[in-house]
Amino acid sequence: MLKIGLAQINPCVGDFQGNFSKILRYIDRARKKRVDIIVFGELALCGYPPEDLLLKPQFIEENIRYINRLKSYTKKIKVILGFVDKKDDRIFNAYAFFDDGKLKDIYHKIYLPNYGVFDEKRYFSPGEEISFYSLEDYGFSVNICEDIWQKDYLGRLSKKKLDFIINLAASPYHLGKISLRKSILSRASQHLNCFLFYCNIVGGQDELVFDGTSMVVSPSGKVVKFAKRFKEDLLIFNFNKNKRLAGQQLSVSCVEEVFEALKLGLFDYVKKNGFKKVIVGVSGGIDSAVVVSLATLTLGKKNVFGLIMPSQYTSSQTFDDAKRICKNLGIKFYTVSIKDIFDAYLSTLKPFFKNKPFDKSEENIQARVRGNLLMAFSNKFGYLVLNTGNKSEVSCGYCTLYGDMVGGFGVLKDVPKTMVYKIARYINRTCKKEVIPSSVFRRPPSAELKPNQKDSDILPPYSLLDPILKLYIEENLPFKEIVERGFNKDLVKKVIRMVDANEYKRRQSPIGIKITSCAFGKDRRMPIVNKFLSKFIT
Repeated sequence: MLKIGLAQINPCVGDFQGNFSKILRYIDRARKKRVDIIVFGELALCGYPPEDLLLKPQFIEENIRYINRLKSYTKKIKVILGFVDKKDDRIFNAYAFFDDGKLKDIYHKIYLPNYGVFDEKRYFSPGEEISFYSLEDYGFSVNICEDIWQKDYLGRLSKKKLDFIINLAASPYHLGKISLRKSILSRASQHLNCFLFYCNIVGGQDELVFDGTSMVVSPSGKVVKFAKRFKEDLLIFNFNKNKRLAGQQLSVSCVEEVFEALKLGLFDYVKKNGFKKVIVGVSGGIDSAVVVSLATLTLGKKNVFGLIMPSQYTSSQTFDDAKRICKNLGIKFYTVSIKDIFDAYLSTLKPFFKNKPFDKSEENIQARVRGNLLMAFSNKFGYLVLNTGNKSEVSCGYCTLYGDMVGGFGVLKDVPKTMVYKIARYINRTCKKEVIPSSVFRRPPSAELKPNQKDSDILPPYSLLDPILKLYIEENLPFKEIVERGFNKDLVKKVIRMVDANEYKRRQSPIGIKITSCAFGKDRRMPIVNKFLSKFIT
């Protein structure tokens, strides 16, 4: 019988000393538990994705220096660790296999993903040879992430007599990804008729969140053991190829999954960047209510501040709700009226704007005043400003440059408005009290930049908008096919035109946590200047 440990760690990109120390702690834990083989995730030594740091020679050198240091810490245990290897002038996504203080092998990843958020062909050269090892009476192979997703690779492996496979991964989260992963790994284990040990990293890295969820899959395709989701873990499995094992299930709602992803992404962005406290503009609306609640539940109430900025257009109910949310969370908050500042702008601009009606110019001034105030608090006290815009609004450009688009991190940037409401209800259920008042749910969404304003004055109802956005952005369907799904032709045309016209705004927005299969940023790279898309909306 073999004891195999999957070390699901949260590395920080470029923190070689911190990552190395953590790796040693996990090796020590595994050794004390008499683990035979301990496995770490893809590029766990340097963190994933290192992006253009890979173009810096000193980054590669530091990474190799730490790999060489690791050798002496692998006595009486086998260690498999992802790192960046270099041969001549080429670099490789690799793992090092240590056995009792000796370097047994180095493997180079063969299939390099170059889609979505992945750009591995920009940096790495592909490997060529599959691996095969024997230990006692067991034959096994070790590979890296995308390798196991490819049928050609499975075909090459099927020529070997394997008892198990180990896969090192850095697989980021989005809705549906855990189920997709299970399906791919199940197919591979059944095809090869062997066990599969899958070791993922965990943690937030810029807009990406790695959920962990490392697992062991039996030859029948059943997952027989899971590591924790969204947390570090050391999964230890007593491997006996002849033992029959029952499958395990993950019963988690989509909302809970997204909630945990947002918390982890926020926590790591704040802490890994050295921030201690955050500030949120609390309007009394659903978006800011969810962001400030998430921040408080993630960072603690002493590290979160609210800034309430009413104007002459802010209703008493909205103002009261903003204060109630902050009080319910137990956070400190400041109230700064923007009325006098806004009036000063109007007075200054009056000679130039005379005889012109009140329009979005005056509306956007209010948003920009609020943005300036948030950034003033940020600069003075070192708080990180959390942006509160959601995917529905960002998609359609229903936001103000240098106004409500300010901030260092967009918690809800990839979260559709309909999902924001679900998360809000989940927060109240989780806290077992009404953190977010019921009046916030009942009140029609409004920016409150003019009398009687509602989001629906410009945007379609979110129950219609979000499905159209999903089809256009995530599924990349053309206008005609979206209409064929049963949506009104004029409505689809309006939505697509809003999305296409506002790429310039999205380019200037803060990065935010990816939770869908296609987020703005790395996933979707559209030119700002283009005359192509509009031709196909007829």
